[in-house]
Amino acid sequence: MLRAEAISKSYPTANGGLTVLSNVSLTLAKGCSAAIMGPSGSGKSTLLSIIGTLEPPTSGRVSIDGCDPFTLSPKELARFRNRRVGFIFQDHHLLPQCSVLENVLLPTLVAKSGGDSLPRARQLLDRVGLIDRLDHRPAELSGGEKQRVAIARALLNRPTLVLADEPTGNLDAQSAESIAELLAEMQAHDVILVVATHSLTLADRFQLRFELVDTKLATR
Repeated sequence: MLRAEAISKSYPTANGGLTVLSNVSLTLAKGCSAAIMGPSGSGKSTLLSIIGTLEPPTSGRVSIDGCDPFTLSPKELARFRNRRVGFIFQDHHLLPQCSVLENVLLPTLVAKSGGDSLPRARQLLDRVGLIDRLDHRPAELSGGEKQRVAIARALLNRPTLVLADEPTGNLDAQSAESIAELLAEMQAHDVILVVATHSLTLADRFQLRFELVDTKLATR
């Protein structure tokens, strides 16, 4: 379960505080998918950063599986994030010196854990259609293929929550459609999926649709 309760976020500026989010609340259960829409600068990425534990809210509370991650020590928070949250960004953030397989395994390497990570990484890469590209470097992949690697990496540790920030924003129409299909199928992995997007086509694939308007979250 993901709960965001009365989340507000402000940043100091030379002219006073800049409010990006005001009293935003959101509750999603496992297996649920949601799209968050809104124009550039509306606070979509900020909201994802907060519920993904990358930055704290100015006020309000986040709970993932009953735990408020912002009450943890920095070391505990990093471990929690690595195990419970998967990220997919518009820019895939793959390491250019690592192979496709190594990039997918990065969350496990950070956690210094093993187990079934290697067979799971292979299974996920097979699912996203890249089993024949295990030893390739990111420079040898198309934009859509890089995002497929990012999706496999996000699922490696069986997270509770997967966050995707404009995951099709840099892709051509055909690649965007392929990535949209993969994202829509994430419910089979029993995760909570939250996608920030400008694309109505992508948003329509998910169970719930919200829009950030004037710092507040509304149902579409």
